[in-house]
Amino acid sequence: MKQKITTTFFLLFSILLYSQEQQFQVFFDFDISETNTTSTEKLQQWIENNPTAVVDKIYGYCDSVGSVEYNDVLSLKRANYVVEKLKSNNININDKAEVKGFGKRYSQSGSAAADRKAVVYYTIPPKKEAPVVEESLTDQTKNLKTGDKLTLKNLNFYDRSGVIVPSSEPILKELLSIMVERPDLKIEIQGHICCQPGTDLENIATIRARAIYNFLLENGISKDRLQYKGFGSSRPIHPIPERNEKERNENRRVEIMVLESK
Repeated sequence: MKQKITTTFFLLFSILLYSQEQQFQVFFDFDISETNTTSTEKLQQWIENNPTAVVDKIYGYCDSVGSVEYNDVLSLKRANYVVEKLKSNNININDKAEVKGFGKRYSQSGSAAADRKAVVYYTIPPKKEAPVVEESLTDQTKNLKTGDKLTLKNLNFYDRSGVIVPSSEPILKELLSIMVERPDLKIEIQGHICCQPGTDLENIATIRARAIYNFLLENGISKDRLQYKGFGSSRPIHPIPERNEKERNENRRVEIMVLESK
């Protein structure tokens, strides 16, 4: 539970971090509404580095030289210049984005060159992770050859028994279908348990492997094609004791080993 909460918090933190408003500044020469050479290069680099950015505000500013009215117009031209530059490079401008010119009506920095600027406020949307599509059991067995192993994922049993829970029955049916469609396959069903170093005192691994063996026999698969064996906890994927439930689930498994395939 603690791991789940931590993972959820991390995901939320990542989303908030990516969606936080950030800013980028470009600068202009005196009485010019186009970015200076250095800022033009930096703006192009920013565009290349932030193709998914969403721009929410662009504010233009001027130094203290000239009238208030003149600088209001010039600062708005600077903001609009940046807007057009971004649009021409396919940067996403929010439909409700603010584009304003503040002229010299703001707190001056004391450096005229630093005051002749435009500020771009933007966010970077979090990346959408492509859904992971797990291969079906049938897909995984298409190219099986002698010596290959296949783990029956999500095959669950009632506690300390060989009785399969109802939700896992489709996995058994899929395994049966594979054995029918691939009469060349001879397999060994291998049972493993988690958590207990050393001896499998109740022989649970063997009991579970035998349960799958019996299911296949009862549904028409020849016993000449089937073997089963329990390995207890002697072949864990993760060291015992496991660190979490995920590792316990991965150690507590049934594998199919291909003994023969044509």
